[in-house]
Amino acid sequence: MEVSSITKRLTLKQQRFVDEYIISGNATQAAIKAGYSEKTAAVTATENLRKPNIKAELDRRNAEIQSAKTMDMQEVMERLAAMARGETTEETVTNKGEVFETATKNSDKLKAMELIGKRFGAWTDKKEVNGNLDIDIGVGDYDDED
Repeated sequence: MEVSSITKRLTLKQQRFVDEYIISGNATQAAIKAGYSEKTAAVTATENLRKPNIKAELDRRNAEIQSAKTMDMQEVMERLAAMARGETTEETVTNKGEVFETATKNSDKLKAMELIGKRFGAWTDKKEVNGNLDIDIGVGDYDDED
C-alpha cells in the first residue's frame, strides 16, 4: 500500500500533539503535553501545524467533530438573539413535581445581550486610535537673527 507524504502516518508524539491541540486549541501547550521540550515547544508547535500530514489529520479530525449536534456561530448568535428578545421560555419544576413554562429571566436576557455585544466588540475597554503622527521635532535649518 503506497502512502503519500500528506497522508503518511503520524508518530505517536505527533498524534498526541493533534489530540491535545484539538482539546485546547493552544499549539504550544499541546506540544508540551505531547512530550516535546518546553524550551522549544512554541517553535515545534508552529512547525507541526505547518506539516502537511499533521494539518491533514487536524482537518480530518475537525471534520469528524462537526455534526448536527455541533452549533456553528450562526446558530449560537440566533439562539442568543432569541433569548435577548424574550422569544424563549424556560421549564420550571415546582416542589410538587409540576412542570410549567416561564418567560426567560431578565438576567438571562442581559447576559445574552452582553455576549452578543462582546462578539461585535461593543463592550471593550480598549480604545482604537487612528491618525497621522507627523510631528515637527525642530530638526532643520534655522535663520540666525543675531
